[in-house]
Amino acid sequence: MIGISSTEFSAYPLEDVLPQLAKLFQHWEIFSEAEHNIVTIAPRLAMIKDSYNLTYSIHAPICDINIASLNDRIRESSVVELIANMEQANELNIKSMTIHPGLFSMAVPYMEEKSMASAKKSLRTLDRISDEYGVMLAVENMPAFKFMLGQTAEEMQYLLDGTNLGVCFDIGHANTTGQIDEIISATRGRIVNFHVHDNDGTADQHLTIGDGNIDFKKYIPELKNGYRGKFIIESKSLESGVDSRDRLTELLSL
Repeated sequence: MIGISSTEFSAYPLEDVLPQLAKLFQHWEIFSEAEHNIVTIAPRLAMIKDSYNLTYSIHAPICDINIASLNDRIRESSVVELIANMEQANELNIKSMTIHPGLFSMAVPYMEEKSMASAKKSLRTLDRISDEYGVMLAVENMPAFKFMLGQTAEEMQYLLDGTNLGVCFDIGHANTTGQIDEIISATRGRIVNFHVHDNDGTADQHLTIGDGNIDFKKYIPELKNGYRGKFIIESKSLESGVDSRDRLTELLSL
């Protein structure tokens, strides 16, 4: 099944966005920020979501959230916020949520190892609580951005070790780190969500599929074998998302 997610949608009221998406897609991964903060919109979404032929998942908030923080109060508050999102997902009968693994210190050097340990501590807590809520958590690999954790297969393996957490494989992010094959190999049995967008390998550009240099003809047929999750197009706009949908539909038929 092909779905869509876009940070742009979260700038507009739920009631304006939902009818448009339902005409064009089968699934919506709701970016839980701003106008679409799931904790805030849950009562309204509960009233109208079943009126549309859509299924739903959540992309957890990323602004003001850092589960790898070395400040325990900030780290714990971030975990609590993600738990609140899981709680609402459970109430809405939404079964999956994608999360980011966090950031290391932007001010103090040489804190990567401590931040990774802090993130792992948070992920173990979230893993345990996700079972209580019946929500599958998918940890997303990150792009080549200086302060982000989870950019490489090695980092992802460390963060996931000892948990039952799933993986959101983001092929665009992996292209910027030159780690597409490595992350697929390291996480294949855990991939429960798949973010699809393109770039030229230098930055996380979220281009329409085919407008960058990712070899989708190689990877889409390879990844679809045995994969039961959604293909989520992460686009800058609805128009780009529709173009990517059409191109992805062709790739999935190969």
